[in-house]
Amino acid sequence: MKKYEIETIVGIFVFLGLLCIGYMTVKLGHVSFLEEASYPVEAKFISVSGLRLNSPVKVMGIQVGKVEKITMDQEDQKAVVKLKIKKGIKIYDDAIASVKTEGLMGDKFISIDPGGGGSLLEANGTIIETLAPIDIENLISKYAFGDVKKQ
Repeated sequence: MKKYEIETIVGIFVFLGLLCIGYMTVKLGHVSFLEEASYPVEAKFISVSGLRLNSPVKVMGIQVGKVEKITMDQEDQKAVVKLKIKKGIKIYDDAIASVKTEGLMGDKFISIDPGGGGSLLEANGTIIETLAPIDIENLISKYAFGDVKKQ
């Protein structure tokens, strides 16, 4: 009888351990089973260097979505970034999207100034006003090699 009691206790601990590992995997991997309602929006950039899939999309510093897809428009010679924005976040057709960096050498993200002077941007709408990322490495190399001119 004592043998089955110990095996039962060990089984419960193994089960709880596997449950904890599964929970941590889902939380740390940012996996969502019941995904929030969202709508797609596109933005066309001259350059999106350093931007990745699932990079955050922020409005006023608050994460409101993520980068879903990055493709290239051959006709316009621009990078097309498809964004997933949470429902309830209002973005207007005069919004400005820009690629920014977290800190000095951090990850890239999309920052959106939501606008407000025009009409609301519909699902699958396109943000026309965009700003490419600042190339920090290029600026540092210009400064290091003396290409920066003092005024």
